[in-house]
Amino acid sequence: MSTLLGFPKNGYKVVPGPETYLSPSAAAMGVVLPNEGEALIEGDIVPEEVAYEEIANRLLSARNPTLFPGPLVLWAWSEKAVAKARALLEMVGEVPGMKIIPMPDYRPKYPMINPKVEINPNHPNLTIWHNNIDVCVFVGVHCHFANLALKIIRAGTDCYTIALCGQRGHEDAMITLRDVHAEEVMDLTDTIRKVKMERLSC
Repeated sequence: MSTLLGFPKNGYKVVPGPETYLSPSAAAMGVVLPNEGEALIEGDIVPEEVAYEEIANRLLSARNPTLFPGPLVLWAWSEKAVAKARALLEMVGEVPGMKIIPMPDYRPKYPMINPKVEINPNHPNLTIWHNNIDVCVFVGVHCHFANLALKIIRAGTDCYTIALCGQRGHEDAMITLRDVHAEEVMDLTDTIRKVKMERLSC
């Protein structure tokens, strides 16, 4: 197996942990970001339609699915941000029992945060442990903070992470979509509805 900086270059799976105290970045392990029209599932590049279906199934099967919206959708800094936030609220309404715990900023919350009402990107595992979250969705979080939080979650919890990124995606999430804006969130919501109907008809 070829190596990059001493790590395996392929065959690495981005799966729920706990992995290690200090899990390696998926990029260092050879995971690459998807191109347009593609997505990542556990480090493997797939067509984005496949990822939409997998996200829908993960959310609808979760005991405690939770959305973690960041500043890029929490604050009405543009019309696009407002449209995306509205689309996300509609999506949450389609997933039974789905909660929203915001990440309004990235400042460390010391000595303690209230994990019922906020997620701290420096200690996201605390919020996940406190709320027994088994599947979470990151959206609207700046990429460098999202990747940090996703690594911490993978290192210390068994939470399944999904990242809906407005840029290139997040290789440190178990599933990531790229170029996600309001329209793509609505497409994902349609997929969730379709999967729900399929489950009801079985």
